[in-house]
Amino acid sequence: MGEIRKVIHTLLRELGEDPSRRGLRRTPERVEDALRFLTRGYGEDPAGVLGDAIYDEPYDQMVIVKDIDFYSLCEHHLLPFFGKAHVAYIPDGRLIGLSKIPRLVEVFSRRLQLQERLTNQIAESLQNAVRARGVAVVLEAFHLCMAMRGVERQNAYMTTSAVLGDFRDDRATRSEFLDLLKKKHVR
Repeated sequence: MGEIRKVIHTLLRELGEDPSRRGLRRTPERVEDALRFLTRGYGEDPAGVLGDAIYDEPYDQMVIVKDIDFYSLCEHHLLPFFGKAHVAYIPDGRLIGLSKIPRLVEVFSRRLQLQERLTNQIAESLQNAVRARGVAVVLEAFHLCMAMRGVERQNAYMTTSAVLGDFRDDRATRSEFLDLLKKKHVR
């Protein structure tokens, strides 16, 4: 039995359960598999995920990918938080492949996280990859650690933002981004 499975087996026993009962026999294995899946971002390099999907193109207007679903684990309680990520950048002659932005969100969200850190990591990694004139990231998330324990507020969610370059320095650019987030989808 691996170390994680032993820990889960002990945890079940400490909680007052019988780890050998039929419904729990495979729980340590299942929990290990789930935790490895939910934290697989540790084994992924953000630069490697972006790879060679950066293209020289003279486009210099705002690019936004909205409503990217993400799931993460709160590093304080190991409980899930999940929501939507909205990522924008203003290219300076370099574009990134569209699918790479959600992959970047996934790499960082599949680690033990704080939402604030996650927001910054996405923004800084994108900025470093494409050397954009500006990057903006907004995350909206529901935290089970707040809903299920502690203050037990089932309807509260958290919004965080990170703005770099033109989004930080130019109020009109930041306002345009925030206004575009309010627009409905074409689908």
